[in-house]
Formats: sequence, structure tokens, C-alpha cells
Amino acid sequence: MPTYGDIRKWQAGPLEATVSGLNQRCDELVGLSDELSASGVPAGWTGEAADAARAERDRLQNSMELLVAAAGAVRRGVAEASDAVEALKHSVAETDSIAERNHFIIRDDGSVVDNAPVTAHDPAHIDEYFRERQRVQQELVDRVEQAVRRGTDIDSDLAGVLRAAEKGEINDGGATSLQDALNAGAGQGGLSTIGPPEDGSPYDNAGWWDSLSEAEQQAIIDEHPEWVGNLDGVPGEARDEANRARLATERAALEARRDELQADLDDNWFGGTFTSADAELDAVNAKLASLDAIEETLARPGERQLLLLDTSDERAEAAIANGNIDTADHVAVFTPGLTSTVNGSMGGYDNSMAQLQFRTEEELARYGDGGSVATVTWIGYQAPQLSVGGVLFDSDTVLSDGSAQRGADSLAPFLNGIDASRDTDPNLTALGHSYGSTTTGLALQQNTGVDSAVFFGSPGLGTNDVDNINVPTGNAHYIEARNDAVGDLGYFGIDPSHMDGMNHVSAGETTLPDGRRLTESTGHSAYMDDSSTSQYNLSVVVGGMPERVVTDDGKGFGDILSWPVPGTY
Repeated sequence: MPTYGDIRKWQAGPLEATVSGLNQRCDELVGLSDELSASGVPAGWTGEAADAARAERDRLQNSMELLVAAAGAVRRGVAEASDAVEALKHSVAETDSIAERNHFIIRDDGSVVDNAPVTAHDPAHIDEYFRERQRVQQELVDRVEQAVRRGTDIDSDLAGVLRAAEKGEINDGGATSLQDALNAGAGQGGLSTIGPPEDGSPYDNAGWWDSLSEAEQQAIIDEHPEWVGNLDGVPGEARDEANRARLATERAALEARRDELQADLDDNWFGGTFTSADAELDAVNAKLASLDAIEETLARPGERQLLLLDTSDERAEAAIANGNIDTADHVAVFTPGLTSTVNGSMGGYDNSMAQLQFRTEEELARYGDGGSVATVTWIGYQAPQLSVGGVLFDSDTVLSDGSAQRGADSLAPFLNGIDASRDTDPNLTALGHSYGSTTTGLALQQNTGVDSAVFFGSPGLGTNDVDNINVPTGNAHYIEARNDAVGDLGYFGIDPSHMDGMNHVSAGETTLPDGRRLTESTGHSAYMDDSSTSQYNLSVVVGGMPERVVTDDGKGFGDILSWPVPGTY
């Protein structure tokens, strides 16, 4: 098995030269075959010697066909190995570049050593410094693992092609000419494309994808879109192409199941009274409506990326980006809360995210770096729904943080995957509303690489301590509008309005220093209203300009009533 140091030394040039030589030899063999065929047996020659001559010529012709088939297979195998090595070299160079930029050393045995200079660190930021060092080191470890995995696969596959050719185990496909044999040989013996790592981290997935040639990547999207559509760490453009390709097959499967269920119900005198078929039919129809909502959203003006498509759970899950998460300077991921569904909510939230993208780019043009922005609506979990049975008995009840915990386990790698899929990390912001803020708060207690977070209308972040929210110190923000009862619940941890170290930004009416008038957001569901103060505050945080936020203490009458008794937290 090759080591990381071995792979560093690999070069595609000698393989390309070999392919060129094989092309020439194959042409020569085809020419010799033509001469052999033309030689024939003299007309009128009969008898035992003539029969022996014909048999020998046929044997030589068959041997030539097998030889050419082997040459064609070797030529294809070496050509594919050359492309694969070239792609792997780029992946290794990128990994080494990440290591160098961040003061790590990758040894030839693949071990990753922290080589950061000894410097004094601000005690207030020491935890985030080591957290980031740990994140980068894990990225490098996983990328090295995937490079060695891919290198081993290339080496093993090419060796297999060469062994088969040497032993004459390449099939000529029943060729009737040498050119047919050449084509038959070229159609077999190529390198296999390894699938994604099993249960891989976003960094594993990114390392695997980067190790593939462009031809291999496109072949996977065309032939196995299910491998990459929902794979965190794969670039957004590839995920989008794969998921759009999956829409038709997902729809066909759901329609077939719908028709099957409807037929069963029609044939049953009691309908769905004694079965769950009617409930399943409702769920299938809701999933079909979700596909409708996704396709309608993708058809809107402006660039969009379908980053998640999953119909395997009780309700469909999806994530859609406005803009390009692979190239945007600033990326925001929004997680909604209670009652959110793809079919019922995606269209409205996408409108809000499109407006936020536009407003953020406006602020960046006025006062920031003029950079580009992508915003993502992430409905990638089973958000609680409002129904008597659901509130009391459902596993996803809003009275429990179980759904938020499960959602956080999916949201955290999604956030990590945005950084992992890129050469340079964007300014990444996590946005969470209502129960979605609980999901986001729990996700950010993992090491996600998120740079800023804004929570709004939150029933609690799953913690009483802002230091458990793993963003750089001072980069956690909270907005609570007037008359938002949910924001005063403090049900999943202390009310964020009372968290020490939390930045409290305003939802009230205000006039900016440049004279612009912004409207107030009231209640629980108006935080993202266009031209509101809360939307403005979201935009400047997403744009990396937190110094421009409009602040207040975030406390109203409900906060006075719910102020914690000392010692209760």
C-alpha cells in the first residue's frame, strides 16, 4: 500500500508518455494484422499443407486479436490512471497547502503534527484558538486518509489490469477484426471509481471528492447522484446537479407508492379504518407537494442550489441556497422552527432568504468589502408540528428537544461541509428562529467552524452558558421582538436575553446614521420582514460587519416576569 509520502512523489507525466507509446504500438499491430489478413493462402492451394497454413494463419490472427485487446485494456487503464494521478496530485497539493497555511506538518507516514509558533494568546480567546486548531488538524487527518485510500485504489486497479493483460485474461469480445478487438479491449480493464467513505466526516467526503478526476466526478453525478446529493463536504454545484437529477426518480417512486396505496384503499370496504394506509397516503402526497415546492423554488429568478433532498423520513427534507455557496464570500444558513415543512414553508422562507441576500450585498456595497453573499434555507430535520396528538405524544413534540438534538446532528456536519468543500473558508453565519434556534444552538455546541450566530425568538439554546456556543467570543447575537412570548419561555435553557456575553440587537423601529428609516418587528414571526431593523441587523452580521448592528437590551415586560431567581441556574 502506498504511503502519503509515496503519493507525493507520483507523477502523471510518465503515464501519459506510456499511453502515447501504446497508441503507436496499437496502430502498428492493426497494420500488421491487415498485412496478415491480406497474405492469405495462394489460390488453388489445397491439401493437408494448405489446411495447416490456413489454421496457422487463423491462430496467428486470433493471437493478434487477443494481444491487441490486451493492449487496448492496458492503454485505457494507464490513461485513466494518469487522469486519476493528476487529480490526486491536485488534492495532495491542496492538503499540503492547508497544512502550510495553518502551520501544520504532514509527514510521509501521513501523521499530522502541529507546528504553530509559540506565541502569547489572549486568555479570552484561548478556547476558540485551540478549537480552530483541532478543527484544521482533523480536516488534514481526514484528507490524508482519503488520499491514501484513493492512491491505494489507483495502484491496485492498475496492477490488476496489467496482471490480466500479462496472463491473457482480457476478452476480445468475439472480435472479427483487429480494430474490433482493440475496441473490445478498451472497453474493459479500466480503473474502478471508489464510492464515498462509509460514515465519513465532511472532511473525509471533501478529501474523497477532491481525489477524483473531473471525468470521474461527472460520471458519479450521472450514474450515482444519490452518492453525492446529500453528502456534506462535496461542493454545492455538484450536490445541486445530483439532486436535480434525483427529483424525477424521487417523484416516480412516490407516485408509484401513492397509486399502490390508493388502489389498496379503494379495494378495502373499510378504507383505512383498520390500517395505516390512509395516513401513509397523506404523507406520500405531502412529499409530492414538497417536490412541487422545491421545483417551484428552483425555477425562481436568480441562482439557486438544491443542497439537500431526502424523502426517506416522515416528512420531506430539503435545503436550497440563494447564490453559490462554493464562491460566495459570505454564507448564511437559516434553520426555521415549529411547523416548518418543505411543502408548506420552503417558498416563504426562500423569499426571506433572497431578500436577506440582497440586503446584505447592499450593506456590503455601502460599508463593507463589496463581497458576494449566499443564503441557505435549511429544513433538514423533522421540525415539530402543531396537533393535539403531535404535541402530546409525537417523538418530535415541541415539548421535547429530541427533534432539535437530531436536527443538530445533521445541521453541524452541513455547516462544517461548507468550509470543507472550499479552498478558502467563507465568513459563515448560522441563523436560527424559534425551535430552529434551539436546533442551531445545539449544533453550535459542536465544532462547526461557524464564525457568527444570530438567534431570534428563541425558547432557549440548549444551554445556559453562551461560552458553550462555539463561535468566536463576541459573535453570538440575539434578537427578541416586542410581544414575542416564545422569546420569554426559557424552556430549553435560560432565556437568551439573560445570557451573559450575548449581544442583544434590536427589532425596534430605528433611524440609521445615514438617515434610513427601518420598521419595527413585533410578535414571533416578523423578524425577517423586509426593511425592518431586525432584518438589517441580520444583514450586517451575515456581511461580517457586527459593529454596525443596532442594539438594545432585548428585554420587555415578559423578561421582567421571567427573570430568574438567583441560584436557579
